[in-house]
Amino acid sequence: MTDFRTLQLSHPSPGVALATLNRPDRLNAITFEMFDEFVELQRRVDADPATRALVITGGGRGFCAGLDLDCAAQLPDMTATEMMREQQNWGAAVAGFRHMSTPVIAAVNGPAAGAGMGLALAADIRIATESARFNAAFVKVGLSGGDVGTSWALPRLVGLARATEILLTGRFVTANEALQIGLVTDVTSSESLLDKAYEIAEMIASNSPFGMTLTKQVIQQNVDAPSLDAALAVENRNQVLATRTSDMREALIAFREKRQPVFTGR
Repeated sequence: MTDFRTLQLSHPSPGVALATLNRPDRLNAITFEMFDEFVELQRRVDADPATRALVITGGGRGFCAGLDLDCAAQLPDMTATEMMREQQNWGAAVAGFRHMSTPVIAAVNGPAAGAGMGLALAADIRIATESARFNAAFVKVGLSGGDVGTSWALPRLVGLARATEILLTGRFVTANEALQIGLVTDVTSSESLLDKAYEIAEMIASNSPFGMTLTKQVIQQNVDAPSLDAALAVENRNQVLATRTSDMREALIAFREKRQPVFTGR
């Protein structure tokens, strides 16, 4: 795949990639093709050593309205085995952002519904505009509130009680409430959203790429660690690995020389 049809990929600053969902006439609703392009996007970004952080946003006035209704209408006609196979692929396509080595920032510029909320939850960091809204739209079309990793990610961000209420009711969570409950870390104006996302991405990109990959991994593993000792074991392993890199040597030299380090990913 050389070109995307449902996404736009650009590089607004050194080390930072921007993926824009590009179906603004449908509030960037996800098609079966877009799921496939998510997987290709993840592969392409992770394969590029010059890209240190990925920002995802929506084109137009919405982030992502979830699964396109034309696609959703096809689901009841699938056999159980067909549906299970595709559902597993779609879930993996969204969860793949969490599995990436590259840190991911969701710049939520409007409604994030259903799988669109799941996409935002799959990012490592979420920021939003005042017009952003989140909801588990699945329950409004006869489906379960758990889809594309939502039932795993949401309780870890906002707590089990709050997540249960959001998933069972399907109600909209405003940007301000999302900030209050920890669903997003910042709310800003539409005009400054991408600048804020780039600011965060550039701070990440200024750190060693291997260190950022290990940090992303240790957070995901240790949030469910069975004990402190198990968490320490992962941390200890990562620090030993990081000390083997030339990037750590470069960071120490640059600190002593009072200059910015030049990381090579080695």
